[in-house]
Amino acid sequence: MAQQSKGTLEEKDWLDTILCDLKRSTREYATAVTESNCQTVRQEFTKLLNSTLTLQGNLYELMKQNNMYNASSPVLASELQKQIQQYQQSGQQAFQFAQTQGAQAAGQTPAFM
Repeated sequence: MAQQSKGTLEEKDWLDTILCDLKRSTREYATAVTESNCQTVRQEFTKLLNSTLTLQGNLYELMKQNNMYNASSPVLASELQKQIQQYQQSGQQAFQFAQTQGAQAAGQTPAFM
């Protein structure tokens, strides 16, 4: 019985390591997508990002089903919606700022003002 427990622990350790590597790869691919100025390269990194996200999700589900991963506590839908709205507002403000700066640099008045 001790042998089986040891085997399970080793499997969990391997899966934890792989899951961490997938999370790291996801961050790196996301950075590559956002910083790429070549559309072809951007598309390739987007494919890699999506593939890695799928692998990470599948591995997480496998580990969760086998009680190898403790999921975080559920978030209230209202809190999640609040965070989404804040991020959307920040994104819109950043976009408007960029448009304003671009228009000012070109000596033009922004279309949204």
